[in-house]
Amino acid sequence: MDSFSNPSSGSSHQLSAQDLKNQLKSQLALEYAQQFLETVGRKCFEKCVTKPGSSLGGSESSCISRCVDRYIEATGIISKALFSGPQ
Repeated sequence: MDSFSNPSSGSSHQLSAQDLKNQLKSQLALEYAQQFLETVGRKCFEKCVTKPGSSLGGSESSCISRCVDRYIEATGIISKALFSGPQ
């Protein structure tokens, strides 16, 4: 049984509030990363690969690289704006 099921079950190992917060942050970060990679992969593939085949052409490869770089840069800018706003 996990520690979330019944916190008053008398289990010898209970997570502190900070441990739960850290675990939740880790899970959210992992979920965000998975969604980000899925979105970037799909968007960049749709934009850059016009004729899917067994391998990428040089222009497709460089287009995907630039596309991913732009998404990463844009995400960084948005994150800075959100998390370093007025305090």
